[in-house]
Amino acid sequence: MNNNSKMNNDSKNHLIKSLEKGIRFDGRKLTDYRKVVVETGVSKNAEGSARVKFGDTEVVAGVKMMMEKPYPDTPEQGVIMVNAEFLPMASPEFESGPPGIDSIELSRVVDRGIRESKAIDLKKLCLKKGEKVWMVSIDICTINADGNLLDASALAALAALQNARFPEYVDDEVNYKKHTDEKLPMDKLPLPVTIHKIGNFFIVDPSREEEHGVEARLTITSTEKGIICALQKGGATLTNDEVAQMLELALEKSTELRKYF
Repeated sequence: MNNNSKMNNDSKNHLIKSLEKGIRFDGRKLTDYRKVVVETGVSKNAEGSARVKFGDTEVVAGVKMMMEKPYPDTPEQGVIMVNAEFLPMASPEFESGPPGIDSIELSRVVDRGIRESKAIDLKKLCLKKGEKVWMVSIDICTINADGNLLDASALAALAALQNARFPEYVDDEVNYKKHTDEKLPMDKLPLPVTIHKIGNFFIVDPSREEEHGVEARLTITSTEKGIICALQKGGATLTNDEVAQMLELALEKSTELRKYF
């Protein structure tokens, strides 16, 4: 994400010297994640929900399903929407008001991975062509922001989608008080992994302090079969060789994160 507070030169040099020794400020190796915790079914009112923690970073994702009219150009397809809210309680850098550039980018990256991978069969969300389809709305809320919000949010969104169950639908009425056993028609898990570049080093899952020293980042979304379905770059220019190294590392780390599903 965008770094609102840049690290000063002394702190940056200290960070790079630490990375040269193969260790980070919190004792992790360069490609180690903090402790990851995934909990599903955390909301009684959502059709699906999940809470994810990467160290002290914590996000909650909820899925709501609504009966809507499809878009005119896709009359036989359901709709997916992703919204991310950066709550001021999560970080002093977040402010109240309309979505900022960071939250917009996060929601788009999560949305693109799901959409481009065709993880959800949208045609199976259609009840009546041109008239009635399910809209799947994914809301992501930050609880505490201590770095790597994008990857934590994406993991929470996917876990919430897997946890989701359709509400009862009888006589053109949706009964949100009663959930069925029917799951969303998902056959892929498009998981984003963000690789961050600091100096000549690549790291994963940076703390907020480390994020302030990041020069460039590349988010790679891939499926279980290692098929890349979305990319998002931020920061400084990357060479072809650097991109290749980041792609290789992201695919390796995505396998590690899939154990939480």
